[in-house]
Amino acid sequence: MNSERRRGHVAGLPTWDRCAVMGVVNVTPDSFSDGGRWFDTTAAVKHGLHLVTEGADLVDVGGESTRPGATRVDEAEELKRVIPVVRGLASEGVTVSVDTMRASVAEQSLAAGAALVNDVSGGLADPAMIPAVAAAGAPFVVMHWRGFLEGGNVRGTYADVVSEVVDELHARVEAVLAGGIAPDRIVVDPGLGFSKDSEHDLSLLAHLDRLSELGHPLLVAASRKRFLGRVLAGPEGAPPPARERDAATAAVSALAAHQGAWAVRVHEVRATADAVRVARAVEGAQ
Repeated sequence: MNSERRRGHVAGLPTWDRCAVMGVVNVTPDSFSDGGRWFDTTAAVKHGLHLVTEGADLVDVGGESTRPGATRVDEAEELKRVIPVVRGLASEGVTVSVDTMRASVAEQSLAAGAALVNDVSGGLADPAMIPAVAAAGAPFVVMHWRGFLEGGNVRGTYADVVSEVVDELHARVEAVLAGGIAPDRIVVDPGLGFSKDSEHDLSLLAHLDRLSELGHPLLVAASRKRFLGRVLAGPEGAPPPARERDAATAAVSALAAHQGAWAVRVHEVRATADAVRVARAVEGAQ
């Protein structure tokens, strides 16, 4: 099966003839990569529109940092951060994804114009999430998740990381299906960096074909993550800062696109937009 056929289509979203590029807008003061830069609503909307001009196909808006050790914001604060940005981008015709673990934020974001719910807990953090998304008929990202990362890397022990992630994602997808979300509206995400060390992340990237066998479009979110810092630092050096990992991110984007990923989620869009187009051109030449 070629990568274009593996890539799949998500009902309720546009169709792209290549791996899609999901740009990130963090409306937070404490994101690991760009915390505080887009905390103001006007700045966040402007940044989202800039990402589209750089080549983003959709924009993922989040109001809560999920970096290791981050403290959760309360519901009212998350809504205050996210809803105006979602509404502002959607009103400009942008395909918006909302990055949230709260059903209330998902519901209000969908009402404000969001087209996709990206829940890093796969619906585990809030029992109301799956019913809410099912009732709205929205597409849903199911990420591999083993719990909140407060206090460090939670439950990051694996005998066989690829098999265990595939099995746990399969079980979660079955639960989401049982909750009423249609199979053609489910996207899976291996959860790079969540309860995983660098070797785990690299193993998962080397075996994206195993994740594709789950039968749902695949989102790969490697942008600026710790494992890239470790790769770039080598055995002795200090990892470069998050914002100096964009070339490495683009390399992962090309690899993921070549292996049939439906979309890649990135902070810096231009290099990845070029990378996925090159990957598509290579596919077309085979």
